[in-house]
Amino acid sequence: MGSKNKLKRFRENETFGNVLQPTREEAVAGNFALKGKWNADFFKNDKPIILELGCGKGEYTVGMATRYPEANYIGIDIKGARFWRGAKTAAGEGLNNVAFLRTQIELIEHFFAEGEVSEIWITFPDPQIKYKRTKHRLTNSEFLQRYKKILKADGVVNLKTDSEFMHGYTLGLLHGQGHEVLYANHHVYRNEGAPEIVTAIQTFYEQQYLEKGKAITYIKFKIK
Repeated sequence: MGSKNKLKRFRENETFGNVLQPTREEAVAGNFALKGKWNADFFKNDKPIILELGCGKGEYTVGMATRYPEANYIGIDIKGARFWRGAKTAAGEGLNNVAFLRTQIELIEHFFAEGEVSEIWITFPDPQIKYKRTKHRLTNSEFLQRYKKILKADGVVNLKTDSEFMHGYTLGLLHGQGHEVLYANHHVYRNEGAPEIVTAIQTFYEQQYLEKGKAITYIKFKIK
């Protein structure tokens, strides 16, 4: 994407009521006004809040919001030029149960209060295979503890990935640390029993993976 296009998207994001772009300083200083107040002040309802981490173009966030209007959805990514697409679609379709938050995922507990989130989706994250990149892996122990802080007591995390490495790494970690694996499937389009939400919504890249014959894996779990 050219820099002109990026700038245009950044400018357009600023006009969308469903996009929030706080500064890192604002978050770390504890000045993010919606923390603990997403339902009351932003969505203005008491529906469950579901996050998509590393939401990319926001296809899953918008897909879930359209298909399952009984919840509120927040797509989170540091790349605003990417989720511009999802924000524009949601605004154009009048979806009032969608928001996009531009920030780094390691800052997540600065934006949500304890027990404010019902569910987390991690869709097709970078597996960060190299050992020195482990700290950026979105299902490592440190990230799981961040998620636990903001999740309700019965809150769940969903991981959907085309990476056998990420699937195996996460399953091993969950079992090894005594977390509760509610469901695991190493090929959701081949094995029966995957929840509808897993196969009903496909991202652009997911469609490409499927055309290449790659297995799409899924894990649903609770953090102990």
